[in-house]
Amino acid sequence: MKTKLFSPLQIRDLTLKNRIALSPMLTYCADHGHLTDWHLAHYAKYAVGGVGLVFVESTKVDPRGCTTPNDLGLWKDDFIAPMARITSFVKAQGSAIGIQLGHSGRKARNSLPWEGRLPLGPEQKGVDHDEEWELIAPSAVAAGSKASVPREMSLQDIQDQIEMWGKAAVRADAAGFDVLEIHGAHGYLLHQFLSAAANQRKDQYGGSLQNRMRFAIEVAEQVRSVWPTGKPLFYRASAVDEAGLTVEDTVALCRALKIAGVDVIDCSTGGMSEHSIASGVTRPGYGYQVPYAEQVRRDAELLTMAVGLIIHADQAESILQKGQADLVAIGRELLHNPNWVLDAADKLDEENIFSNIAPNYGYWLEKRSSTGFKGKTSTRLNGIDVPPRAN
Repeated sequence: MKTKLFSPLQIRDLTLKNRIALSPMLTYCADHGHLTDWHLAHYAKYAVGGVGLVFVESTKVDPRGCTTPNDLGLWKDDFIAPMARITSFVKAQGSAIGIQLGHSGRKARNSLPWEGRLPLGPEQKGVDHDEEWELIAPSAVAAGSKASVPREMSLQDIQDQIEMWGKAAVRADAAGFDVLEIHGAHGYLLHQFLSAAANQRKDQYGGSLQNRMRFAIEVAEQVRSVWPTGKPLFYRASAVDEAGLTVEDTVALCRALKIAGVDVIDCSTGGMSEHSIASGVTRPGYGYQVPYAEQVRRDAELLTMAVGLIIHADQAESILQKGQADLVAIGRELLHNPNWVLDAADKLDEENIFSNIAPNYGYWLEKRSSTGFKGKTSTRLNGIDVPPRAN
């Protein structure tokens, strides 16, 4: 049968071959902001595996905005050529490639997650050239009890950051990216401006929701002004958080972002606590953030990408069929199973299940299937809503 999950989606001039995206996930493998061979191997396997839109992880527009010393950067032209190597390979497999641009603000300068994700002190040198690593934020309010107090950004700092986002977008285009996503979620800089808990400013960037939205909107306007008209612009939002942000606030922001030229809202949650990004947000199980993508899609009249414990093929198909989102982003499940796309096509009885993957894999796997192995892969498990399939 023809499924929604494997139907193409056109956004501006870009047509995605399916509705499956690799969610942007930090891998903490950069060297002073530079790509390494790890990144090529990491992203290449998802393109070969048939993912429709491969997102490169949060890449920083300013070295001060790195979450850890091992974050990727796009704050200078030196980064363009190595990134072009990845974009060229991914697109040669028939996949689109996107990049998420971010700045961690007061949540920058931490150790690696497997080293405790602990705040590092001012003695930690910066990512670019061992410079001083200054924390900046909308207000001089620390991210947690153990974190350093950041410097409150001046109006000039704000304008400088907006320009940095624009310059990074120009570099992303030069590197060959098809899609750009602005990271405005998870307690990072744009989310900090939006949050009344983190933003205690008394000027035009603080106070009312309209004022707190201003920085995100101006960043989006700047990026859209330099990002090619035919290329889609995404925005990742925390639809709700632990510090009082409501989905109605997010809908108001997304309506304004739509006017600024944003095409798709990537709906996540949380990030304003000292704990995980989902801390304080109810997690009922599979697809726990999908209702937010559905409400933003309906009330802001924007395309949305759903993310968060989307595990099974039938679950992803149901989200799309119900009109809860237009794309599904798969994260850790793709880390666990890079062949998730192939498995999903098989489990949904998609026509020509090998058409999404690289032909030099598809040729051999189709021969394998024709010799009696169809539906008998090692990962052939039931979904969340379907009965066991007869052998």
